[in-house]
Amino acid sequence: MVVGLEKPAVVLAAAGQLWGAFKMVDLLNVHPVLLCGGSGTRLWPLSRQSYPKQFTRLIGNQSLFQASALRTLAEGFAAPVVVTGDSFRFIVLEQLAAVEMSPAAVLIEPDGRNTAPAVLVAALWLIQQDPEAVMLVSASDHVIPDDAAFREAVMAAVPSALEGKLVTFGIQPTRPETGYGYLELGEGCSAEANDPQPLRRFVEKPNAERAALMLQSGNFLWNAGIFLFTARAVLDAFKIHAPELLEHGGAALAEATRDLSFTRLAPEPWSKLENISIDYAIMEKATNLVVMPYRAGWSDLGGWEAVWQETGPDETGNVVSEHATAIACSGSLLRSEAPGVELVGIGLEDMIAVAMPDAVLVAKRADAQRVKDAVAALKERGAKQAGAFPTELRPWGSSERIAGGERFQVNHVVVKPGGVLALQSHLHRSEHWIVVQGTARVTIDDETRLVGESQSVYIPLGAPHRMENPGKVPLVLIEVQTGGYLDEDDIVRLEEVYGPATD
Repeated sequence: MVVGLEKPAVVLAAAGQLWGAFKMVDLLNVHPVLLCGGSGTRLWPLSRQSYPKQFTRLIGNQSLFQASALRTLAEGFAAPVVVTGDSFRFIVLEQLAAVEMSPAAVLIEPDGRNTAPAVLVAALWLIQQDPEAVMLVSASDHVIPDDAAFREAVMAAVPSALEGKLVTFGIQPTRPETGYGYLELGEGCSAEANDPQPLRRFVEKPNAERAALMLQSGNFLWNAGIFLFTARAVLDAFKIHAPELLEHGGAALAEATRDLSFTRLAPEPWSKLENISIDYAIMEKATNLVVMPYRAGWSDLGGWEAVWQETGPDETGNVVSEHATAIACSGSLLRSEAPGVELVGIGLEDMIAVAMPDAVLVAKRADAQRVKDAVAALKERGAKQAGAFPTELRPWGSSERIAGGERFQVNHVVVKPGGVLALQSHLHRSEHWIVVQGTARVTIDDETRLVGESQSVYIPLGAPHRMENPGKVPLVLIEVQTGGYLDEDDIVRLEEVYGPATD
């Protein structure tokens, strides 16, 4: 034995193991899983059931969903797996394409069952592709301003995930917030740590007094609902804590069907799944949890008050959008989402005013969380504005109602290049199409012809018809409907293009 070489050999061996761990993290692809459901009623009228907040541009030039996807467009991250509903599937693809991204998969839920079933089927899909897959689960409607800091925190938590731990991310609180759940760190742990810490327990949303005490203690973090774990580890947790979910979720994926580029989960086994969050189903029962402290900024944008805070009020405390004007106002949010609607506030203090083409919200900032009560009241009255967005998005483009009255309706229609509407007919209305931009290929009965700018075509009641955009620029037209019944269910679909009820 050579004296003096034993300790260096041990050190070199340890260094080699450490370097191997770093290389493993470096070569590993973390698989983002974006949960993309929800109705977004707390940000009405901009966010609605047919077009919830994750797809809107609440802050910045991208939607929250796009920002969530772009956050993981970096070395060490795979393409995202998106779990969403049927009505959002084309919006997901279109918004990803707009930022030059493609998903690894889009899993279509037959209906929303909360986060546990969504995480489960994503884990089952991923483990089929990669038995050692590490998955980063997050909502697609949160704001995280510092993408690089977030990615750094994720990579710092990867070694714990590879050890089989379930990692939850905790946000350093900045105020005694009563709208979030909390995470209590284990004894002797630090919210200032740069690596995962033992988690003592989950804490439900507190009252104001309790929230103030937790903030003062420095031992509590906000529960962000962001998780990192291997697919194997979370499926093992489902086996132990929620075997019935695993059974039905597994069947829903095993019996799934392909629809274009989507994976449609089977509705019959899916209907047997409990509507339950991942927190209640797994996290609050598991014993192998750790929490990764995160201090670089986060918001779930849970209401207009949060939008006001995150947008950055000016020196008078106001946040004012492009088509809004504040005169002698303070502490207020004035936002117009319609270029043709100028919103003016005079002498407002701590108010929220949001204008859409078909609805206007005016409320005290302190009452911002009561917006969901307004949506419930509108639903009870049967108002379309409660859930339907003024612009109806379709795989082929969009349609927006711009005028209407007894026995007539006028729509602004945009058809994307290559877009094709279903072959259809109507029992109660006729239509007149006037082309404003581009060229339409129109089929009426057995005749097909091109209709150019400033030209029009008439579709008689009951006539089978179809419209296509064969050009390379968007086709824009004005559609005038006349008849005794003008609702969207007066459509007899003769041939589908994109799937049931989407054409």
